[in-house]
Amino acid sequence: MSTWKIKVALFLNYFVFAILLNSVGTVILQVQNTYGISESSASVLEAFKDLSIATVSFLVSSFIVRIGYRNAMLIALGFITLVALVMPSLTGFWATKFLFAAIGSCFALIKMSVYSTIGLITKSEKEHISFMSFIESFFMVGILTGYFIFSYFVNDSATPSTGWLKVYYFLGALSGLAFLLLLTTPLDESLLKKENTTTGTNFTDMFLLLRNPLVLVFISCAFFYVLIEQSIMSWLPTFNNKVLLLPAALSIQMASILAGSTALGRFLAGIVLKKVNWLFALVGCLLAASALVLLAIPLADNAGAKPVTGWGNAPIAAFIFPLIGLLLAPIYPAINSVILSTLPAKKHGLMSGLIIVFSALGGTTGSIITGNIFQHYGGQAAFYFSLVPIAILVIGLFLFKKLQSKAS
Repeated sequence: MSTWKIKVALFLNYFVFAILLNSVGTVILQVQNTYGISESSASVLEAFKDLSIATVSFLVSSFIVRIGYRNAMLIALGFITLVALVMPSLTGFWATKFLFAAIGSCFALIKMSVYSTIGLITKSEKEHISFMSFIESFFMVGILTGYFIFSYFVNDSATPSTGWLKVYYFLGALSGLAFLLLLTTPLDESLLKKENTTTGTNFTDMFLLLRNPLVLVFISCAFFYVLIEQSIMSWLPTFNNKVLLLPAALSIQMASILAGSTALGRFLAGIVLKKVNWLFALVGCLLAASALVLLAIPLADNAGAKPVTGWGNAPIAAFIFPLIGLLLAPIYPAINSVILSTLPAKKHGLMSGLIIVFSALGGTTGSIITGNIFQHYGGQAAFYFSLVPIAILVIGLFLFKKLQSKAS
């Protein structure tokens, strides 16, 4: 089976949803400025996104094989295209909540389908982990691109404006293009459709997976990783704007450094993890990330001494702290690949559902905690908080490796 065309389709699908899904940090900043929403109130956008992901993943993962991975992706792309195109006609915080609920629901279908399709088009554990890292790095390229797309539509004038919502016309067209590409791309799913299981059995199998200590430790690692990633990614534009005192458009643009460094980190991981033990690599990255937090956050004390007008006179903290993405980048695709390649192919759909559910819960938890710390104790304290889940994740990875070695 030739796989190049489906691989291109998977990359484009992930690219589109990278922009939509991770625009939450930009939109959190914009709704504060446009609608006068507080930090803690704005943080619920993460919950609308992530709880929708978790709910749809839980409900659909048991029978997504019968829907078909390709069909599920087409449904998601078609629906989000329509939602994006009507979004500029809607104003108010309620509409933004609806938007992220729709994005989250559709992304659940996309991610389950993409993760499960990788198992169909790769032939070995090393090829699986390498392709997973590459596709996750392309996801970060989408996030990076999204920052610049959104900043183009943001007006830094003192008067609140809803003009930035016009960005969704462009994003609707892009998702429509992804829909057309996938519609013309075949995918052989016959191997999976030979499995004749009922919905009830599949739900039971999902819960039975949670009885496996390896799976239990893995989902804990996934939860805490996403908690770290989303607490930083969702609040970096606000940190740039309110702590480093950058203009709104520049705050969004400079948050792209995080996405760029993460994309680079995942691309390099796709190469390095073919040769290096994944546990040593990931633990080393986490220790270095902790050191970077302790180095970079104090630099924010010197911000605000003079007005910032562009990249050329932005404070050094705006450049250094986002480099944490380079260090955190390899962790998520690597642990996902390890668990999926350890389990039989027929369980990949169920496992992908669990990955998405607990990742979503981690993202919501991280954003809400960070938003509340940000509001009550300040942005620096909010980002120092990341040291706690980093320490927990280091311990979790050692347990995960121990159990994975026994299962192999």
